[in-house]
Amino acid sequence: MRKPVWNMSWIFAGIVASASFSVFDSFAQSYPSKPIRLIAGQAPGGSTDVTSRMVGQKLSELLGQAVIVENRIGAAGAIAAERVALSPPDGYTLLVLVNGHTVLPSLRAKPPYDLERDFSPVSLMALGAAVLTIHPSVPARNVKELVALARENPGKLTYGTSGIGGTTHLMGELFSMLSKVKLSHVPYKGSALSAIATVAGEIDIGFLDITVTLPLVKSGKLRALAVTTLKRTALMPSVPTLDESGLKGYDYAGWYGLIGPAGVPKDIIARLNAAIDKVVNTPAMAESMSKQGLTPQTNSPEEFMAFIRAKVAKSAELIKVAGLKAK
Repeated sequence: MRKPVWNMSWIFAGIVASASFSVFDSFAQSYPSKPIRLIAGQAPGGSTDVTSRMVGQKLSELLGQAVIVENRIGAAGAIAAERVALSPPDGYTLLVLVNGHTVLPSLRAKPPYDLERDFSPVSLMALGAAVLTIHPSVPARNVKELVALARENPGKLTYGTSGIGGTTHLMGELFSMLSKVKLSHVPYKGSALSAIATVAGEIDIGFLDITVTLPLVKSGKLRALAVTTLKRTALMPSVPTLDESGLKGYDYAGWYGLIGPAGVPKDIIARLNAAIDKVVNTPAMAESMSKQGLTPQTNSPEEFMAFIRAKVAKSAELIKVAGLKAK
């Protein structure tokens, strides 16, 4: 019987492969062994920052490592996104992804990042509603009356936003597209200034954060007509959705998720995804998020990437309708 002839190169390759898998398994099993950073492109104290810190605290307790929220403000979230895209793909630097990140690629002739190519999706964390509000001087008690008023006075009703191409701008464009009315857009340098202008009566309409809207509505300074999500919010249960109010298909939620740089090992993504699913879907977190006008919402990495693709496509459509040109 002939003895088998062993190819030494195969043996060497097998040893290297085994060693590599052992190192990888050890690395994945020991994750996390140091603090994790959540990079947010929005200012401290805002809804993104608050949501990130709520989830980060619970992740820290579950994973046994500090989870630090780092605010990298500027360029409509691009600075934060680029910081994460260029980080080592080891699961220790993650981006808090929000609506604005899916808008920027359509506003830049040379986008600073590609959400599918440059990142590894982890999970969605939460969805939130904005509120279509009007100044009390506007003679409309509901969405139907507001649409009728806008049709009678094309271009005369104004709506304020956080800036050109921002989330609230696209909410207004979607409203105009579905209701077939013409409104005049007034951009401000941030959502806070837009809210102040709506309360002051400088503008007629605002798409405002629900936590900002609630006390202003209770005090009679603003009138809430509808929420921007397909479901009503527990904070304002009597306020209908825009879909219910005649604008069929209107659905523009605020949302928050986590992604890492491209190339994060699948085992680490799976560990993070499971951890987020566990900490977000608890009664305590649901109660905390409800106070911010949010609803817990998680999904798989694959589902989250499909969600991101859909948001990028929707943003591109609305930017085209608004007549905005890429710079």
